[in-house]
Amino acid sequence: MSERRPVECWLADMDGVLVHEGHPVPGAPEFISRLRESGKRFLVLTNNSIYTARDLSARLQAVGLDVSEDLIWTSALATAAFLADQAPGGSAFVIGEAGLITALHGMGYVLTDRNPDYVVLGETRTYSFSTITTAIRLVERGARFLATNPDTVGPSPEGPLPATGAVAALITKATGVEPYFVGKPNPLMMRSALNRIEAHSETTAMVGDRMDTDVISGIEAGLRTVLVLSGVTRREDIGRYPYRPSLVVDSVADLVDEV
Repeated sequence: MSERRPVECWLADMDGVLVHEGHPVPGAPEFISRLRESGKRFLVLTNNSIYTARDLSARLQAVGLDVSEDLIWTSALATAAFLADQAPGGSAFVIGEAGLITALHGMGYVLTDRNPDYVVLGETRTYSFSTITTAIRLVERGARFLATNPDTVGPSPEGPLPATGAVAALITKATGVEPYFVGKPNPLMMRSALNRIEAHSETTAMVGDRMDTDVISGIEAGLRTVLVLSGVTRREDIGRYPYRPSLVVDSVADLVDEV
């Protein structure tokens, strides 16, 4: 990481990087503290669209991670920013929870099931057959189809749950219409995060635990990428991918001295 200009800004995924199964990853409090003390700009990213940034900030604070809501960037916020740029003051039929609904309201969107401009699919813990049916019919009638992220399953104590990508596939199968996914691995998520903190790709590093979302989207956005092995991707998995992160470390504890 010393071959290029020094890192001035940091983007860090949340699950698997800072927290794992509701507990802070070893070194995460120190990493966040060092970022705050250094004065370097940073954002915590997540593809989870269920919670608002305020909710996530409170959850992080509860496990000892001092991250204010203005330092959290979710796929819901990225989706709302994208829509505000593409079709300001538009309307949408939304399948999702507070994080997505609040983000769209904040951008001046009207949420409706009457001839909306968009069908916007996000994460929810209780997907409803009737709302999915409504979404299918609206897409058939011409509503543009957008989804917060392509993750097909999410974790739960009982095992995997169907997530946004799986439900999007159902709607696509019924309509023949593919959604536009805003969240990782779309580099748009990274670029909107860079804009949020007025960062430049050449001097920003992305820290993530997944080769197939965090690392690839960081590479495509022109960032330096750091893979931590405290989450999904294992060291032996790295060689299966045709691209490489700039750096591989066990956890963010190894990055404290890099800040």
